[in-house]
Amino acid sequence: MISQTLLDDVIRQAEQGELGESLLASLRAAHPGVHFTCCMDDDIVVNAKPVAERPGFNVYLVNSSDHCSVLSNDLGSASGIVLAEIIED
Repeated sequence: MISQTLLDDVIRQAEQGELGESLLASLRAAHPGVHFTCCMDDDIVVNAKPVAERPGFNVYLVNSSDHCSVLSNDLGSASGIVLAEIIED
């Protein structure tokens, strides 16, 4: 489960810095048990809906309760957060 408070904190941290390994390491240390991933937004499936959109990145939730991880918009079933960088053309 991802709380709204945790999601807001992650978004705030991502807005303050650069998406990448340093941010992921900081987030993982602060929130053990939550999976964090960075990728490019165009790597996300076309019809996925972000739970938050910010300048430069979108935020998606991941549900890993079954064998395969899937994107979700349900905070209650989410086990991870994806920060997907947007690069303007």
